[in-house]
Amino acid sequence: MHAINLEALAATSTLQEPYPHFIGGDIFKGGAATKVLADFPTLKQTGFFPVSDLKVTGAFEDLMQDINEPAFSALVGEKLGIDLTDKPKLITLRHWSAASDGRIHTDSLSKIATVLIYLNDSWLDSGAGRLRVLRNNHDFEDYSAEISPTVGSFFGFRRGENSWHGHLPFAGERKVLQIAWLTDASKVTNKRRSAKISRWLKRLSPFGRTSTDGY
Repeated sequence: MHAINLEALAATSTLQEPYPHFIGGDIFKGGAATKVLADFPTLKQTGFFPVSDLKVTGAFEDLMQDINEPAFSALVGEKLGIDLTDKPKLITLRHWSAASDGRIHTDSLSKIATVLIYLNDSWLDSGAGRLRVLRNNHDFEDYSAEISPTVGSFFGFRRGENSWHGHLPFAGERKVLQIAWLTDASKVTNKRRSAKISRWLKRLSPFGRTSTDGY
C-alpha cells in the first residue's frame, strides 16, 4: 500500500444504528495526504467525475492503486458484514459542490456499499457541508453523527432502505473521493454514462441536473 492506512480503517468500530456504518480519520499514511492533495486532479464543474475518465498521476495514481487492491475491498466488506471482494467498483471524485447538492437520500439500489474519503485542508464550524448520518428522510437535525470533510476523514456504510444521509447546503470547494461497490458491472457502465450526460447538461445550463447519489 502506497497511501492508504489500513490500520486506521481496521481500528474503526462498526455501528449498527441507524444502519451499518463506520467513521474514522487518518486514512492516509504519514506524509501521503500532502502528496495526494498536491496531485488532486483539477475539476472545474460541480458533481462527481468517474476517476476512470480522468488523468491521474503521482500520489493520486498511487492512491487509486491502493483502493483497487483486494485487501481494501476485503476489509471494508468485513467491517460491513458483506463480501465485496468480487464486486465491481465505481470510483468517483468531486471537487466542487453546488448549493443544490446534499439532499437526504439512501443511494441507488445498484449500490451495495460506499466509502467516502475527504480531502479538504480545513472546514467550517457550521453544519454546512458536513455529512450527517440521519435517522429519517426529512429531518437534518435528527442525526447520529456528523463528519467534517477534512483531509483523511472517512465514512463507510452499507446501503439499505434506511441508509439516509446528506448535508446542509454548501456551495464551493469540497473535495471528496467516493468508492462504491455495485451489484454488477453493467451498473458501473450505466453510472459512468449518466455522469457524462449530467456534465453535458451542466455545460448547457447552470440549472442542469445534480446528483444526490453520494457525498
